[in-house]
Amino acid sequence: MLTHAQIWTAIDSLAARYDLSASGLARKAGLDPTTFNVSKRKSPDGRLRWPSTESIAKVLDATGATLDEFIALVGSPAVRRPLPLIGFAQAGKGGYFDDGGFPVGGGWDEIDFPAVTDEHSYALEISGDSMLPLYRDGDIIIVSPGAPVRRGDRVVVKTSDGEVMAKELRRKTAKLVELRSLNPRHKDRILPLDQVDFVSRILWSSQ
Repeated sequence: MLTHAQIWTAIDSLAARYDLSASGLARKAGLDPTTFNVSKRKSPDGRLRWPSTESIAKVLDATGATLDEFIALVGSPAVRRPLPLIGFAQAGKGGYFDDGGFPVGGGWDEIDFPAVTDEHSYALEISGDSMLPLYRDGDIIIVSPGAPVRRGDRVVVKTSDGEVMAKELRRKTAKLVELRSLNPRHKDRILPLDQVDFVSRILWSSQ
């Protein structure tokens, strides 16, 4: 007998396999981004909510995954591994990243998370309210330094002077990186490419 937890674990595992969050998977499938949110898996009175067969079919079509692949995920526990974790404010300090934006050094904590394709992925804990309303104080974001970055992606950017920010990528050229602020109270940024250490894609967030 299939359980509620097994089905939702399979959806989470499928999302992680394709370097997506649950909301990113829903968006890729043409669904409302909140369709697979944890908050939607139970009704306010505690009744269990199940994903529809239509939503699962759309997810399989969007990712190219087979039904057999999904069924295998239903029957298997999600593969998890520890990811390096530091606070967002720490990320601008020296010693945490190499020149390519990959995590280095022994100053990281760890968080247990479903395995993602990029073995160099890491976690940052948001502090403060500069990224409201999207990211709140205490939220965790998972960042992949090896994932391709495209226009419209949410990214973590580190500048050569140690500033670290989370923005939406508007455009990246041979000379400039154009960024849209996640908080409407903060200005968009345009940075010379030679002043940017790295631009890495945000795969998932806990909000």
